[in-house]
Amino acid sequence: MRILSLSTLYPSAAAPNFGRFVELSLNAAEATREVEIVRISPNGLPPWPLSKLLPAYRLRADLPREDSWNGKSILRPHFTLLPGMVPARNAAAIAKAVLPFARRLHAQQPFDLVDAQFFWPDGPAAMHVAKALNLPFSIKARGADIHYWTTISGCREQIVEAAQMANGLLAVSEAIKADIEALGVTPNRIRVHRTGIDRALFDVPSEAHEMLRERLQVPIYEALLVCVGTLILRKGQAFAIEAMVKLPDARLALIGEGEDRQMLEKLAHELGVADRVHFLGSLPHHEIARYLKAADVAVLPSSSEGLANAWIEALACGTPLVITDTGGAREVLHSDTAGRIVERNAEAIAAAVHELLSAPPHREAVAATVADYSWEANGAALVAHWRHLLGSKA
Repeated sequence: MRILSLSTLYPSAAAPNFGRFVELSLNAAEATREVEIVRISPNGLPPWPLSKLLPAYRLRADLPREDSWNGKSILRPHFTLLPGMVPARNAAAIAKAVLPFARRLHAQQPFDLVDAQFFWPDGPAAMHVAKALNLPFSIKARGADIHYWTTISGCREQIVEAAQMANGLLAVSEAIKADIEALGVTPNRIRVHRTGIDRALFDVPSEAHEMLRERLQVPIYEALLVCVGTLILRKGQAFAIEAMVKLPDARLALIGEGEDRQMLEKLAHELGVADRVHFLGSLPHHEIARYLKAADVAVLPSSSEGLANAWIEALACGTPLVITDTGGAREVLHSDTAGRIVERNAEAIAAAVHELLSAPPHREAVAATVADYSWEANGAALVAHWRHLLGSKA
């Protein structure tokens, strides 16, 4: 099979962790040797000179249209993005930017299928590209691409059309599958496709917990809480910071960058916990793994998720979760061994952390709850999905 895969989130020199899970999934699919994947990651930029003046876009503006990342060729056609304005135009703008590349490559060696790694804006864009090339197409739903963008007028209509026109759909959890069904899609057209995990990085540490904490300069008498996620309102780091008032013997490490950082730093100072809340910024995955292995609890109070990679990575390290009841949370936390599902407020988070610290589960037992997650399984399932669509088309 030859697949054109479209993803607006994909790592680059400008953002090495941006969509890393998409890269690993496509790598795993190619590792089966049953598929060739042409990767296209449209690069949204505001009009010049904003593309050079705005810090968020300055590095992205320098990315070449024909790029390479970790030994894989990536096409990065530019499309015009108006930050915070008219998001409903983005899918059509992406399709317009992608089509010249897609037509040229399809003429050289035909594609079998167009794949969209997210529902918005990738899904409707993939629909337009597939229609132009007379190809079947598939879309994957991950969380906010369904939960948030279907609340935006102009975007929702395009998402619903793409969902109903797609030859097949993937959902990262059963909960997200139900959300797709609510758009008017029959269940038999949707497959659950769970995330994978890099087990070379995320596993139960062989070193003593005390040694790991010493390397990170965490006092032995303090608990270490870790929160991994972009610093945006949806991820809810503010609730974790507020919980620190009720957790005087704990430290909180926030891993990630985002537009809310200044607000969160101010909140930590106002609450008098700034000396115990550490903003670590965006870290490479091997550093994230170090913190998760040293942590006592991973706290992730999101308002919406599909099935977060950060959940699975923490559990694989033997670190229990305190998370909110969103997306596939109940599909991951089957028992108290793996953590607690709580209300999205500081009091509930602090109470759950207290419970886990007072009677910590065995790390091996925590890790066993996600033993069946791997990128190999993820890649094989993705290839099987594409084969099923092409077989049913034939």
